[in-house]
Amino acid sequence: MTEEKKTAGAGLPDKASVQEAQLKAMQGKGGAATNGFHTGYDPDLKGKIEAHDLGLHYGDFEALKQINLAFPEKQITALIGPSGCGKSSLLKCLNRMNDLVPGAKVTGSLTIDGLDMYDPKVDLTSLRKRIGMVFQQPNPFPMSLYDNVAYGPRLHGTTNKRELDEIVERSLRGAALWDEVKDRLKRSALGISGGQAQRLCIARALAVEPEVLLMDEPTSALDPLSTASIEQLVTELKKDYTIIIVTHNMNQAVRISDRTVFFLLGEVVEENLTDELFSNPKDERTEDYITGRFG
Repeated sequence: MTEEKKTAGAGLPDKASVQEAQLKAMQGKGGAATNGFHTGYDPDLKGKIEAHDLGLHYGDFEALKQINLAFPEKQITALIGPSGCGKSSLLKCLNRMNDLVPGAKVTGSLTIDGLDMYDPKVDLTSLRKRIGMVFQQPNPFPMSLYDNVAYGPRLHGTTNKRELDEIVERSLRGAALWDEVKDRLKRSALGISGGQAQRLCIARALAVEPEVLLMDEPTSALDPLSTASIEQLVTELKKDYTIIIVTHNMNQAVRISDRTVFFLLGEVVEENLTDELFSNPKDERTEDYITGRFG
């Protein structure tokens, strides 16, 4: 590279610097809602899971600030917002994965059907059975397709072969995967496609009969056809499950969710019915984000 070209590019900000400047500008437009009560907050909205003044610190860093949300039963709630704004941190609070993070401290209240999820008396294994999670990258275990799905039930004490067979078939059918793999259940799960692997992970979550499914960008690593398949599956699953999904795909949020929550810098800026939030956002920062002015 010539010295002239080096000089020409030297003054250009990198992507991270641009994003940081955009976020600071957005923060200046509104800042935190008073006492955590954001635009669209409805104190009468009842949820399968409810957060009241929920906070999360990683050491000195405040990842979540006074979150007040209710996630209605058997609906899909989409969490949107720029990277690092607290969406995935909230999911980790919901099934207590943050317990595994040194220095993590949760404050406020988080309940499922009125049960305090952070009560010291709560059995963590039973709680996580009620709240399943599907991650961004498909992560099938290095074992057979059958054993992937049977893993959770076995962990919870199911040993009867006929019962396990029924669970595996039911779960794979629930994840719209049974017809594709029923003749090769004893083969390694590592040989299937990315879209099939993510549906296998969903089947694995369904096998322990959860009440809530958490999904952290479940289609971000998939091609458009696999993404469409997962989206169709998710919309079908909501008849039986409460679903909370993190997505950076605004069109996906519009297509599949009933409600949408917009996060920024660890705070909830606005929530509403999805159609209303995207067609008539009340907060200027929400409008700027969903129209692509930052993020």
